[in-house]
Amino acid sequence: MNKTKSTPKPGRIQSVDRALTIMDIISEADDGLTLAQIAQRIDLPKSTVHGLISTLRDHKYVRQADEDGRYLMGIRLFELGTKLARSWDIRDIAKPVMRRLSKEFGETVHLGCEDNGEVLYLDKIAPDSLINIVSEIGTRLPMHCSGIGKALLAHKSDSEVKRYISTKGLVPLTGRTITKSDAFIAELAKVREQGFALDDGEIMEGLRCVGAPIYDTDGLVRYAISVSGQVKDIYGKRLERLIIETRRAAKEISYALGKSRVQVK
Repeated sequence: MNKTKSTPKPGRIQSVDRALTIMDIISEADDGLTLAQIAQRIDLPKSTVHGLISTLRDHKYVRQADEDGRYLMGIRLFELGTKLARSWDIRDIAKPVMRRLSKEFGETVHLGCEDNGEVLYLDKIAPDSLINIVSEIGTRLPMHCSGIGKALLAHKSDSEVKRYISTKGLVPLTGRTITKSDAFIAELAKVREQGFALDDGEIMEGLRCVGAPIYDTDGLVRYAISVSGQVKDIYGKRLERLIIETRRAAKEISYALGKSRVQVK
């Protein structure tokens, strides 16, 4: 039987390398493996393997069968795989909706999520004929002064919002950026109530942005969509129609993600 010797390259952490090697070994055995079998294949003492595999089991990356004590892949990997699949799916699902919205209004449409307390752009559709909004897929923006960021923050708990304010701060990017905690918390309550967020020149002078939350299959707001353009083009009746259509687009994407129970006002 082939042995898998865990010899990490310089710069790698040996215990992590060994744990990942154990997971690879278990994944190749449909019926699971005993501790002795795993130790033999990785060419390590059983005591060393037992410590590693116990840690993996505690974190649900592996599980132990009740009948014979064999080790198999754990539920945590399925959970992570499902989340990863969703992150891939969201762009494919949202793309046609974003294209339609951009074509209808002739404005830039963004899809984003939160990453480490910032808005991370996942996708962007921009019209060729108008001034391009300076943003690229993979770039980041502050959450407190962007349409997508407000839509995401509005659906977090009070403690999460307070943590954001204390760690990131309400840094002004323009004279219109909300910088007072009480005012910002009231703004988020308004976003939740009305079902959309408005960045009214808060992140860039002369730019107006409408953002709406997207619900995932668990009914949680993980993503948001926004439409951005110049203030001189987005006002009055056109702004009202843009709000309606942005929220409708967010609802459509939410439904496509499988959350057909989402209630949108």
